[in-house]
Amino acid sequence: MTRLLYEYSIADCGHLIIPYVFGTVDTDQIYSYQLLSELGHRGNLHKAHNPAGIHSSSLEGIIAIAKEHLSIHSDVEESLDIFKHRYTYRENLIIIYQMADKFFYDHYKPDNLQNVAAPKIFKSEQACIQWVKSGLDRPNQGSNVLDFRR
Repeated sequence: MTRLLYEYSIADCGHLIIPYVFGTVDTDQIYSYQLLSELGHRGNLHKAHNPAGIHSSSLEGIIAIAKEHLSIHSDVEESLDIFKHRYTYRENLIIIYQMADKFFYDHYKPDNLQNVAAPKIFKSEQACIQWVKSGLDRPNQGSNVLDFRR
């Protein structure tokens, strides 16, 4: 699979819709998507690969297909909007959560939905962001701006 396009992800019906290029026909890209569920591994569609079974030639089209499928099949009864604080950095997806006064995160690499986050708790969202960013910068010694994507 090619890289997941986290920067175009959309939260809907308690899921995060993550598009990716499924393939190319002539010079046209065909898009598919994967899902993350707010329910995590308890969710029926958590880490599902295109459960609608339909592809699109546009990012907008694949997002619309996923939203329509989720409007019918989502098992999230009440969305907590946990994908609100998500970031893309060096093509990685970072989702930051808060419980009481503690912050933690999930980290997904560009090519799969395997959470590789360290089991670490932070005192602030900014401290969490800086720790993850420094870890991703370490092998590359580069400096990019962390983009907030909703």
